[in-house]
Amino acid sequence: MRINLLSSFAGGILISTLICGAIYFVDKSDGKAPATTAKSSTTVKISENEMKKELETKGYVVQSKTEYDKNLKDAKAAVEKKNPSENNEPAKTVTKVIVNVSEGMTSIDVGKALVQGNLVQDAFAFSQDIEQKGIENRLRPGVYVVDSEMTYDQVVAAIYK
Repeated sequence: MRINLLSSFAGGILISTLICGAIYFVDKSDGKAPATTAKSSTTVKISENEMKKELETKGYVVQSKTEYDKNLKDAKAAVEKKNPSENNEPAKTVTKVIVNVSEGMTSIDVGKALVQGNLVQDAFAFSQDIEQKGIENRLRPGVYVVDSEMTYDQVVAAIYK
């Protein structure tokens, strides 16, 4: 074969590949030929009562807007009547702290995270307490969730397993 013929052939292959690639990336269809099926659809109008019955047989609760508003109002009144003393007292807030322990962290780093969450007063005192208990080597990487309802010992037990 001559070199000109071979390079022309390679050029033709390259051009046809570029055209096919461009069509592939530009085409928005899913690549399937559209199926032609003859569908005949008829619209049947059913009454409101028939719709309600059909929905209720399938387990839905059907209410009008006024029924819904009345039920909602009654439920709110029942809750307020049931808990009048709780509305006067401020709710106790629970602080949840997520401690993300990574490789190389020390007990003082954990203490700093607990100080930021207002669960302990002093990070250094926390670290000293952990060392006195001899559990500083039990700290493993992971994510631990502690909250303000837990006692100090429960917080330590949750993080230092």
